[in-house]
Amino acid sequence: MLNQMILVGRLTNEIVVEKNKDKSKEYKKYAVISLAVPRNFKNSDGVYDTDFIDCYAFDNIAQCTCGSCHKGDIVGVKGRVERVDSNLDIRLIAEKVTFLSSEQQEE
Repeated sequence: MLNQMILVGRLTNEIVVEKNKDKSKEYKKYAVISLAVPRNFKNSDGVYDTDFIDCYAFDNIAQCTCGSCHKGDIVGVKGRVERVDSNLDIRLIAEKVTFLSSEQQEE
């Protein structure tokens, strides 16, 4: 089976790279990429709903994304879904982040 997800959306906040405090993990730095992903259909009120999804990027991906992408930019995130602990919570681990367009370019 293939575990892969692709999301395209706007960054909802500035990306901040933080150091991992858990020494047992294999990565040293991480960043949370918060995306606003619009749905491609309207709800019963005739409005497009938006889902807000957090993606986790580690080490080099986190640093490169932090330096080149800012709040309001449209980005594509390709990654894998990972289960958190033993409960049903999941998170998206970013394997590739692609800068698509800037909010400043559109104005």
